Amino acid sequence: MKDILNRLFEHQYLNREEASRILTQMAEGIYNESQIAAFISVFLMRNISIEEFLGFRDALLNLCKDVSPLQKYNTIDIVGTGGDNKNTFNISTLSSFVVASAGYKVAKHGNYGATSVSGASNVMEQHGVKFTSDLDRLERSLEEANIAYLHAPLFNDALKVVAPIRKSLGVRTFFNMLGPVVNPIRPKRNVLGVFNLKMARLYYYIYQNMDCDYTIVHSLDGYDEISLTDKFKTISKLGEYLYSPEDLGFDFYKPMDLDGGQTAEEASRIFDNVLNNTATLAQKNVVIANSAFAIQTVKPNLRLEDCLAQAKEALESGKTKKTFQKFLELNN
Repeated sequence: MKDILNRLFEHQYLNREEASRILTQMAEGIYNESQIAAFISVFLMRNISIEEFLGFRDALLNLCKDVSPLQKYNTIDIVGTGGDNKNTFNISTLSSFVVASAGYKVAKHGNYGATSVSGASNVMEQHGVKFTSDLDRLERSLEEANIAYLHAPLFNDALKVVAPIRKSLGVRTFFNMLGPVVNPIRPKRNVLGVFNLKMARLYYYIYQNMDCDYTIVHSLDGYDEISLTDKFKTISKLGEYLYSPEDLGFDFYKPMDLDGGQTAEEASRIFDNVLNNTATLAQKNVVIANSAFAIQTVKPNLRLEDCLAQAKEALESGKTKKTFQKFLELNN
């Protein structure tokens, strides 16, 4: 690691094979926490290259638990990179349940929050969810609730090793970037929120070289999701578009309207308010907006207005709450 760090400190880059090998060795316990923290910190000071990104992704996919039998469900994953330092409530997790309740199969890959109060795994744990890598349980969840939750460290030793280091650093790392593209099911449909346009271009390149349908979303004021606090950009096989919240029939909201609270308990209450249809209009509409673009990723021939209507009906009718309750029955 010493030689690698010296090279990186001299502004050199790793090739794809080197990046893959280093991340594999991390998972094998060859490096100590200080070495891993130093390695991660390099990428806080400079951008990750395409070759490095692909190498890290190769390693994580090679290391992950085999859940390929679940690929037959043709799922979608809805996820943000995190690291936007906005501390929003669990928008992509809620959108996952909205989309599932609208009749689509969802494989949500998530983890504890590294840079926010509550990541997907935090809010799941608050509701008593018992994480599992058991194929039969995951399949039953997909069959009966249309959604399975995959807690990332259970499926990948590398993510388990770096989790406490990421948490102690408390800042955005390249693992935020890798999470969305290392779902062990390898879904063919993905909605990905990114916190800047440079990262959107990186993922656009990655997705072009993958056999999948995708929608990359970015709010221009720095959110890694459709926040409705500013105009937002989407990039997909349908093209590249710039939307205003008004284009979707929504108002502009303020950042404070999306705040996730100061504790996991507060975030969990907001989550429940959305499910119970007692949330603020801003909270509800942000979830509907993100859900609509996920539905359109699955059904690209559907007009956006129809996707918005499906998401709204699923949430307001109580379908989403029922889906979540069924999910809890199967996963508690």
